Amino acid sequence: MTFHLDLHSGVPVYRQIIDQVHAARASGAIGPGERLPTVRQLAVDLRVNPNTIVRAYRELELTGVLTTQQGTGTFLTQVPVERSAVERRRKLDQLVGEFVSRAGREGLTVQELLDALGAWQQ
Repeated sequence: MTFHLDLHSGVPVYRQIIDQVHAARASGAIGPGERLPTVRQLAVDLRVNPNTIVRAYRELELTGVLTTQQGTGTFLTQVPVERSAVERRRKLDQLVGEFVSRAGREGLTVQELLDALGAWQQ
């Protein structure tokens, strides 16, 4: 997994890391049991303070997305996020609404979003 930061986005670096782990998980780019870079290695690669990586990994651990095994590394958990069908649909509707709204503020159309999502799957 490769991380990319946008230092001009206004989104804190630790949040960008968290979001990218979630996106990679959702897209299938990383799967359960896969190892993530060490805190030290990711800090060097991204040229950020290791405490930033620790904060992101810790938050992901608290939500059950990652697990750290001393001396072995940090891994994506095999425990899926469980929600009822109604809760999943409600959350999906909320996320889509926010996504379309934010894209609209940037002057993007729904068709452009659909095209980009189609390319994201590939």
